[in-house]
Amino acid sequence: MAILVETRQSLAAKFQVLFPHLDERRRRLLAGAEARALGHGGIRVVAQAAGMREGTVSRGVTELDSGREPLGRTRRPGGGRKKAADVDPGLRPALMALVEPDVRGDPMSPLRWTTRSTRTLADELTGAGHKVSADTVGDLLREEGFSLQGNTKTIEGAQHPDRDAQFRYLNEHAKAHQAGGDPVVSVDTKKKELVGQYRNAGRQWRPAGEPVAVHTHDFPDRELGKAIPYGIYDLAADTGWVGVGTDHDTAAFAVACLRRWWDAVGRAGYPHSRRLLITADAGGSNGYRTRAWKAELAALAVETGLQITVCHLPPGTSKWNKIEHRLFSHITMNWRGRPLSSHEVIVNSIAATTTRTGLTVAAELDTDTYATGVRISDGQMAALPLTRHEWHGDWNY
Repeated sequence: MAILVETRQSLAAKFQVLFPHLDERRRRLLAGAEARALGHGGIRVVAQAAGMREGTVSRGVTELDSGREPLGRTRRPGGGRKKAADVDPGLRPALMALVEPDVRGDPMSPLRWTTRSTRTLADELTGAGHKVSADTVGDLLREEGFSLQGNTKTIEGAQHPDRDAQFRYLNEHAKAHQAGGDPVVSVDTKKKELVGQYRNAGRQWRPAGEPVAVHTHDFPDRELGKAIPYGIYDLAADTGWVGVGTDHDTAAFAVACLRRWWDAVGRAGYPHSRRLLITADAGGSNGYRTRAWKAELAALAVETGLQITVCHLPPGTSKWNKIEHRLFSHITMNWRGRPLSSHEVIVNSIAATTTRTGLTVAAELDTDTYATGVRISDGQMAALPLTRHEWHGDWNY
């Protein structure tokens, strides 16, 4: 698609320079020559780039292929078929009223709740007395600055008044830990994945006409279950560690992954460190409201002798978590288009993830079970060796 757009733009630039110096016949022949060079689909591409009817370009190809002597006659300026929008001045406003009913048309437009394809729009316009084809509708929309677009996730919800201040506070602590040679890690749970022959978004190179067959429906396999990747990303070392759980995404599971990371990587990478800074989202198994998360971390601190500090990202900013775009995004790209047929495939795919900047990832399967609904009483919370910071002690402790 990108090559097609680039070709169309290149031809349009060429035609814009040459056409003012050519008569109608030479323009037609030039367009036919370009279409013939492009091969299949070239007539449409050239017609769009030159602003001609496809029939005119096709005629140019036919004249070139026939080898006949040209007639030598040139149509007078202004001759030829007029554009639909010029013949029908009400066509363009009617089209805009359909695609933008909230701004320029009736809020009760019959197309407000239907797919706005060019064919659907053309049918509706024709029914309203504006005879037009789907291709012409597409051309008019492009002239008005429209293009096919999906949704974009940019609405974060209500913004906490201390959001920016919390980010500055978190950044100061991260710099202080890194300056002292202590680890700073970003943690989070990646999207849960179904295990089995299920469709996975994306594409991969395969022999033509031989796509990997997958199930038609995404019903979970009772035997294979699901995979719950919990990641730990070391900001300074640019390394990732992912525990792939098979049970539940609980606080105990999250801290178990941190424990395994420390034993497998962290202790060797930071042999003299006695401090650890964890940056985490505001919700989920490692959320600031989760008592079990704090209780499990306290146990880990006692076990390892580490002074563990946690700084949460403000509510509504989970996509700003470093692990999202420095680790998880690359894992998703690495296994795109490939069914996650087993836990082994998932673990190996994660461990094979790397980037040009040097990211390395280790992964491990965790088949332990983790109970849900664990409650921590007020007395147990009071007994924890937990010190809340003066600034937003609920987010920083």
